[in-house]
Amino acid sequence: MITYKQIKNNEAVNVYIEEANRSLAALGYTEHSYAHVTKVATWAGEILEKLGFDERTVELAKIAGYMHDIGNVINRVDHSQSGALMAFRILDNLGMPSAEISRIISAIGNHDEGTGKPVNEISAALIIADKSDVRRSRVRNDDHSTFDIHDRVNYSVYSTDLKLDREEKKLTLCLEVDTAYGSVMDFFEIFHGRMIMCKNAAETLGLSFGITINGQAMM
Repeated sequence: MITYKQIKNNEAVNVYIEEANRSLAALGYTEHSYAHVTKVATWAGEILEKLGFDERTVELAKIAGYMHDIGNVINRVDHSQSGALMAFRILDNLGMPSAEISRIISAIGNHDEGTGKPVNEISAALIIADKSDVRRSRVRNDDHSTFDIHDRVNYSVYSTDLKLDREEKKLTLCLEVDTAYGSVMDFFEIFHGRMIMCKNAAETLGLSFGITINGQAMM
């Protein structure tokens, strides 16, 4: 069986991650390199593991999380679909069974907020993990005076955590925000659609979704 560790050590996958991140840097996007994809892989796996999914499903979620943004090497537009096709080729060449490939590429192809839907449990976990990765270290711009709203919001978040309450069946994104750089309204201005996507993904997993900012419930 193809493992998450094998994919993390796969030369082609890592080249695509690096080049995709370089392309997005040229376009002014926040960090999309190893820090992001590793965090997404980890969170996606942890969500399903805590919900009691089998070990193989957890492993597939990690693989999907690690590979989910490779399509950015082609173009930001439709990168989820491009990435799904690229992942299919890589995983097929590695000999992964079609039943497993299909779950991974469905998740990758549906993670973007423009067209994506939580079509299966792996997709739902990937969406939540990806959209929840808001943090200061994703900002590339060193000049605070030229921050756009995306820079301000990401830079303002100095702590991010996903908390799952199995008894209450609730998943909460907990943010600690320095409002000197970005306001709560700024966050919802650019992330409202993503948070609704997380809400729908959580419901696919039988959970409700909430957000706390500086300890205050916002959603």
